[in-house]
Amino acid sequence: TMVMPAAARPILLPLVLLLCWVAPSGQEPAPVQLRLAGPRGPAGEGRLEVLYQGRWGTICDDGFDFHAATVACRQLGYTAAVTWTHSATYGQGEGPIWLDNVRCGGSEGSLAECVHNGWGTSDCHHGEDAGVVCSGQRLPGRPPQATTSGHLGEVPGLSLEEVRLKPILARAKLSMPVMEGAVEVKHNGRWRQVCDAGWTRNNSRVVCGMLGFPREKHVNTSFYRKLWNMKLKDPNSSLKTLSQKNSFWVHKVRCQGMEPHLARCPTQVAPPAPRQQACPHGMHAIVSCLPGPTFQKGMGKGRSKTSPGKVLPVRLRAGTHAGEGRVEVLRHGQWGTVCDKQWDLAAASVVCRQLGYGTAKQALVGAQMGQGLGPIHMSEVRCTGHEQSLGECRFQDAERSGCRHEADAAVRCHVPHMDFQTQVRLAGGRSPEEGVVEVLVPVQGRLQWGAVCGAQWGLNEAMVVCRQLGLGFASHALQETWYWAGSPDAAQVVMSGVRCAGTELALQQCQRHGPVHCPSGGGRFSAGVTCTAHAPDLVMNAQLVQETAYLEDRPLELLYCAHEERCLSRSADDMHWPYGHRRLLRFSSQIHNLGRADFRPKMGRHAWTWHQCHRHFHSIEVFTHYDLLTLNGSKVAEGHKASFCLEDTNCPEGLQRRFACANFGEQGVSVGCWDTYRHDIDCQWIDITDVPPGSYTFQVVVNPKHEVAESDFSNNVMRCRCKYDGQRVWMHGCHTSDAYGADVVNDLERQERLANNLV
Repeated sequence: TMVMPAAARPILLPLVLLLCWVAPSGQEPAPVQLRLAGPRGPAGEGRLEVLYQGRWGTICDDGFDFHAATVACRQLGYTAAVTWTHSATYGQGEGPIWLDNVRCGGSEGSLAECVHNGWGTSDCHHGEDAGVVCSGQRLPGRPPQATTSGHLGEVPGLSLEEVRLKPILARAKLSMPVMEGAVEVKHNGRWRQVCDAGWTRNNSRVVCGMLGFPREKHVNTSFYRKLWNMKLKDPNSSLKTLSQKNSFWVHKVRCQGMEPHLARCPTQVAPPAPRQQACPHGMHAIVSCLPGPTFQKGMGKGRSKTSPGKVLPVRLRAGTHAGEGRVEVLRHGQWGTVCDKQWDLAAASVVCRQLGYGTAKQALVGAQMGQGLGPIHMSEVRCTGHEQSLGECRFQDAERSGCRHEADAAVRCHVPHMDFQTQVRLAGGRSPEEGVVEVLVPVQGRLQWGAVCGAQWGLNEAMVVCRQLGLGFASHALQETWYWAGSPDAAQVVMSGVRCAGTELALQQCQRHGPVHCPSGGGRFSAGVTCTAHAPDLVMNAQLVQETAYLEDRPLELLYCAHEERCLSRSADDMHWPYGHRRLLRFSSQIHNLGRADFRPKMGRHAWTWHQCHRHFHSIEVFTHYDLLTLNGSKVAEGHKASFCLEDTNCPEGLQRRFACANFGEQGVSVGCWDTYRHDIDCQWIDITDVPPGSYTFQVVVNPKHEVAESDFSNNVMRCRCKYDGQRVWMHGCHTSDAYGADVVNDLERQERLANNLV
């Protein structure tokens, strides 16, 4: 067997060799290769496969847990595991099942080092294949599928895995997030201090970026130097002995300030000359960071400094957690996406810092955060890393590059550690993704776990809980939790009347009752949630509405069915049927699912209702609201709450239609597909018989009651400017509610008011 060298010896070896050194297990003399397989999905997730004796095989889910997933993800070159999956979630593999009952501690360098039954010894079938979901940027130079054991942040010559700030002063220790302290770097599994000799502001900028902060700030180190010297003289402190050992230090780091990770900076762990002491007269490097507006005390709105000129506002859409999402840019008054050609960590980091986060953990390509709708504004973005805004980077106009929304770029940013995850938990569920919501809040001066009142609990609140726990989106918000037992120590209701906007980072930041008021009394009426990693995102095709709108005077004799289904204004009740007609504003409605999960109705088949007009079952009773509003926002036409049968009317090339209304079929809208209700279908209208001529706003709201969870509710409203002269109608300026910048929306409204006054 091979013997590991003594602690001091690796420092004398060329550091490049350290990266190849893997502690072998008794069972496997060489590091094994892993890969992720299964249907094409986001990077970092899939069925786990292992190469042994020249053959790829799978791993059984028996005994597989989060520790094993952590080891696998690190071995694959990712930072960490998000979760693991069982029962062949990513499809059944082929070939041998190499590993079964895998038990890891979490710190192993390779799955081969974990305890298992032995290679090929298994009582499983491929329906039990394990999978993983990993997070963190895979660094360049790694093969895309198979890789040997290693850690994030490896570059030739150095293995830096993590960075942290160790707070020294009392005020820094009380701060959350920790913003000031001594830099500590994890190198080959051990934490080391970094010498302050030659430490620069650029180094601080990179460290702050990794910790989720957009900027560093100057720190007066003279007080820290006094503390250091006092500790060196203190006979009870071990600092003097420790600081004389080279294994205590990282000798020198030289960053340029635009690196996304400290591992990209030239670094000397040990002094260049043999037997030279590291950091002979120095102390530990001190860094102080400035948080972005979201993470400042009191969650203030935070004014960000913007220089005139090239500042293009950016936003993130459809992300699961804070600091991640599809990148959208405001140009020419309209929000649009960025093409992923040459999209890299430097450009992604500019976006992250501009939004008040740190550097980018991942620069995601291939619409991994869903596809946008509307223009693609930028392509081939090239940033140095020092820009204040994405608009300062060089880029091409996307029209000439042939980009499509399948190539929308996205980011995952480093965000400060806020410890919110420890202040909420789910209890009693069948899996870790569901259960009764229990929160940690101060009760009479001390922190206590308790339940949340189920009254008024909805999807917005559930979304915040799932995000806070790092479990993705909420798929269900439950006001009654009969079949989940909460924890005995959290039976008391400690929170009621919770109202969230849905964007908060923690439930504790939402509005709630001062004194708790919960007449139902908690217990089985406590709030519960079910979380899911991916969610659908429905968006109305605004352009199609504009192109297909027209007026029809429809005879009453053709409207009996529609009248029964309440698709006409109430004045139709008083007409002399079947004589006369109703004036209908008709249009086609095409609703796209741009998310990463199928949109499925909330109700099961048993609750669907038969609609005689359309000759099929409707799975959602109120799927859209159609309204005609005055420019002040009050309704003029009664509008119409439309129920739908949901199906894949069309899908892009390469995607199969899976949902169909005919023959009591399964209903839903698949990822990437769309459901079209043509203008000539009954009830696909607004009855404007009683509406006087004038200028109006035509509005469609999709999924208005938020009955089904979506990754982004901000694009569910579609509005058009509508001018009606009593005989004809003009529909123009159709857009989803979040498609334009505020200035453009204000201009549109001003023009509408002027037009209305002139009519």
